Amino acid sequence: MLHYALVFLVVALIAALLGFGGLAGVAAGIAKILFFVFLVLFVISLIAGRRRV
Repeated sequence: MLHYALVFLVVALIAALLGFGGLAGVAAGIAKILFFVFLVLFVISLIAGRRRV
């Protein structure tokens, strides 16, 4: 999941450099959403891992 967030971030940066503002905004938004989903799942897995021990 973090890999996909980084891929969309790179796509957004390249699109912004080439002047595709709309595409850069969409890719940056997707990257942001995927990053926050990754963070939530990571915190949940940390909490679940501590409960088992």
